Amino acid sequence: MKTRIITYLKHVIGTFISLLVIGLLVLLSLNGSIGGSLDSKAKELHNEGPYVFLENDSTALINYLKGNKTDGFRCSTQRVALKDRQALSCYFALEPSTFNFTLENLPAVPPASYTDQERILAISDIESGFQTFRDFLIAHGVINKQLQWTFGKGHLVLVGDFMDRGNSATQVLWFIYKLEQEAQKLGGQVHFILGNHELKNLAGNYLAASKKYLGVATILEINPGLLWGKNSFLGQWIATKNSIERINGTLFTHGGMHPDITTYNLELSTINNIARENYFQGYYPRTTQGASDFINSTKTGISWYRGYFKSDFQPEKLGPMLQKYQAKQIVVGHTIQRRVQKLYDGQVYAIDVKHPKDYQSNWPSKSSEGLLIKDGKFFRAFSDGTLEAL
Repeated sequence: MKTRIITYLKHVIGTFISLLVIGLLVLLSLNGSIGGSLDSKAKELHNEGPYVFLENDSTALINYLKGNKTDGFRCSTQRVALKDRQALSCYFALEPSTFNFTLENLPAVPPASYTDQERILAISDIESGFQTFRDFLIAHGVINKQLQWTFGKGHLVLVGDFMDRGNSATQVLWFIYKLEQEAQKLGGQVHFILGNHELKNLAGNYLAASKKYLGVATILEINPGLLWGKNSFLGQWIATKNSIERINGTLFTHGGMHPDITTYNLELSTINNIARENYFQGYYPRTTQGASDFINSTKTGISWYRGYFKSDFQPEKLGPMLQKYQAKQIVVGHTIQRRVQKLYDGQVYAIDVKHPKDYQSNWPSKSSEGLLIKDGKFFRAFSDGTLEAL
């Protein structure tokens, strides 16, 4: 009897170990990871903000969260005139640290195309990871340790999904806002290309956001779907951004351009305008299909498309599409990769990798990557500032 029990236990343990090994191999093959517990500071909301909401065309309310779960929470609120420059700060609880910026009038809609000989550094899918984003930019000389722009006239291209899935969305967004202002004063450019998660939040879909933001919205006494909505300053600022741009002959968009988009014979600026008209409303399939449906679709849309990574993709269609839009290659995020890589003889560059998370460790540990384009050459950009030619 004892022998049978031991044999049975051996089988159970052997089966468990086999399933565990298979599970780990599948996890690694999918470039996944196992997240550890959140640092307790992730739940701190004291000094969280600012959350700025528009009262009308001339005034706004600036809100900072104060307090804790034990003593209770409140909002510190200030009414300001939008025409006046307001000095604000944004707090990052993990370290803790603060960065400063100036609230100004909303910027104009940016162009869809740029031509010069400057460097381009692109990164995507930061997913609310302020620390990771900041440190990557420091490593590549985009900013210094004082978080000041040091990239000259270069282009920093953010290829979507800088929101959701993390605890530092507010910090990431205000940081981009700050860098955009500084870059323009020094002749540089920050290009915030919208991803599907920016679009989700503009449309009130907060389901992929950290639970932290449900708490933030509750303290602000608003529906969480309004946190980045039409009355939010950051929501209106995000809505000025493009969904696709061409910089020095390279297209940048979050998902990708479906090759069939050429059948609509649209200019880049028109594509952006059509996308922008739909930023604050969710997409749904319509009985009548047209250019707007194609551009905003969760299957064929530029912020959603995943076709380049499917087995039935026809790469011969890339050439005519790129030629139509006067580009030699397209850079995309959205579909996660083991590493930044070039595909289809350099016609597609895929740059979505698994970045480290603020407030949480992962196994296996992750390291950020981006893409540097300099003098017509493409480089895999590592988190320590080193490069590898592609």
